[in-house]
Amino acid sequence: MIRQAAIVLSRVRRDWILLLIALPPILYYVIFHYIPMYGILIAFKDFRPIEGILGSPWAGFKYFEQFFNSIYFWRLIRNTLLLSLYSLLWGFSMPILFAVLLSELRNPWFKKTVQTASYLPHFISIAVVAGMIVTFTSPVDGLINQLLGLLGIAPINFLAEAGWFRTIFVSSNIWQSFGWESIIYIAAIAGINPHLYEAAEMDGARRWQKIRHITLPGIAPTIVILLILNIGNLMSVGFEKVLLLYNPATYETADIIGTFVYRRGIQNAEFSYGAAISLFNNVINIALLLIANYTSRKTSETSLW
Repeated sequence: MIRQAAIVLSRVRRDWILLLIALPPILYYVIFHYIPMYGILIAFKDFRPIEGILGSPWAGFKYFEQFFNSIYFWRLIRNTLLLSLYSLLWGFSMPILFAVLLSELRNPWFKKTVQTASYLPHFISIAVVAGMIVTFTSPVDGLINQLLGLLGIAPINFLAEAGWFRTIFVSSNIWQSFGWESIIYIAAIAGINPHLYEAAEMDGARRWQKIRHITLPGIAPTIVILLILNIGNLMSVGFEKVLLLYNPATYETADIIGTFVYRRGIQNAEFSYGAAISLFNNVINIALLLIANYTSRKTSETSLW
């Protein structure tokens, strides 16, 4: 024990600068993520703010059962999963495709211009993006309806029709995030040994063959890791944008777990009920993450742990 303590102390002295750099993010997660975890108890209590978390009476699984028996349960699960799956299906592949196409550009100036322009939507506030969507889809003077009018199509009130919500939500997400999310793939492509491409050219390989046999296999581990992380967040849809865009007319396809928790847990002050639903949602996310990681570890050489 004394020898191990001495080894640890010597490593701390050696790497104290790195440890000092790591201290702020560690404190951040401890203070804002781990310490507040005791609040999970709210989900199992009849929480009364005046009595506090520990002083409130115990309720057990009362609020979980209430949610499972709710008429909204399957609608919330369906909407949350469909929005997430559509975003994963279309949004996950777009940054990969963009990064591969960008890597094939030979003009450095044009390449940097396109790359920089693709990042810009990421820095636009969700509120601003929602405002742009409302303006563009306005049935009175919206740009989209004006273009449809030129084609002889009657105006459509997109945000008041439940059938259009998922399309609007997913497409706006892709536009806002594909450029920023492509950064990691561009970095992974830059790390591929250029001699592989040179050898492929000498063997007569064409551009598509180099992409298929060198680029994509070279970034496959990065793709797998990010796919696992995305699956782990499958139940965590962009709550803020949904909240800004949905309305009672689109609840059938737009109402998700996050917005339901906001309405019932915050607006209606049903704190225990909202906490129980959030805890259930997070447990599902953890389960999906574990399953995705286990499957990846069994079927490939890449996994989170």
